[in-house]
Amino acid sequence: MSFNSYPLLKSIFTYFGRISVRRRQRWGAVLGWLTHKLASRRRHIVRTNLALCFPDESESTRRAWERQHFRLLAQSYLDRGLLWFGLPSTILNTLELTGEEYITHALEQGRRVMLLVPHFLGMDAAGTRLSMSISPLVAFYTPQRDPSVDKLMLEGRSRFSTAPLISRKDGIRGLMRALQKGQPIYYLPDMDFGIKGAAFVPFFNVPAATLLTTAQIARNQDAVVIPVISRLNAQSGHYQIQVLEPMADFPGQDSLEEATARMNALIEKYVRQDPTQYYWVHRRFKTRPEGQARIY
Repeated sequence: MSFNSYPLLKSIFTYFGRISVRRRQRWGAVLGWLTHKLASRRRHIVRTNLALCFPDESESTRRAWERQHFRLLAQSYLDRGLLWFGLPSTILNTLELTGEEYITHALEQGRRVMLLVPHFLGMDAAGTRLSMSISPLVAFYTPQRDPSVDKLMLEGRSRFSTAPLISRKDGIRGLMRALQKGQPIYYLPDMDFGIKGAAFVPFFNVPAATLLTTAQIARNQDAVVIPVISRLNAQSGHYQIQVLEPMADFPGQDSLEEATARMNALIEKYVRQDPTQYYWVHRRFKTRPEGQARIY
C-alpha cells in the first residue's frame, strides 16, 4: 500500500501560506540555493536554455541570471502555500493586478476571451488572482503522477474557481465548450509537447516546437486573445500581474504558423525585460527538426 503523503504536504503548504512574507522569503532563499546546488540536471537545462537564447550575453551575466532564476523558482513554489491556503485578504495584498478592464470590457461586448498566459514564474499567482475576480475562469490541469500531489494541486488550483479544471488528457474540447458558453479560458501556450499539432517556430531565433492551438482556437471561435504577464518582485515578495491589451487582429489573415510566430515574438519581448522570470527549467527545445542533434 502506497504512503498517503497528502496530509503532510497540506500541513507544510498551509504553514507557508500562513507565515509572513519575509519569513517565506527567507525559506525561499535557502531552498533556491539548495536547489541550484543539488539539482544538477535542472541546472544544466537552465544553463543550456540561457546560452541558446542569450548568446551575446557574457557567461557571468547568464550565471547570475541562473542563480536568481532558481531563487525565484523556489519562492514561487513556496508561495503556492499562500495561494492555496492563505487568507484571501493576504492574497489580495500580495498579488497586484492591473489591466483587468481589458477582460471585463471584452466580456461585456459579448466576446469570447482567451487569456494567453506564458510560462513566467508567477503563472500560478496570476491564475489565483484572476479567478478571484473573473468567474468562472476555465483552465487546463495536468494530472500529476503522485496521487497525493495531484490531490493537493487540484484542490489548491480550484480554490477560487467556480468551474472545474479540465484535464489536459481530455484535449481542448472542454476549453472550446467553455468559450461557447461565454466563459474566459486561461491558456498556457509555450511548452514543448512534441511535434503533433505543432510547428517549428522561432523563439529567440531557435526553432521551437510550438502548438498551433492558440491561433486555431482564436480563429475557430472568433476569440479575442489577451496576454497576461506575471512577475515576482524578489525584494517585496509581491507579484505584479499585468493583463495586456488584446492582440490586434489575431490571427487575422496570417497562417497558423505566422500567427504562432507572432505570439512567440510577443512572449520573447516580455522575457527580455527580465530573463530570470521565465520558466527556464522546462526543456523548451527538446523536440528538434529532423536531422538536428538533441540539445539537452
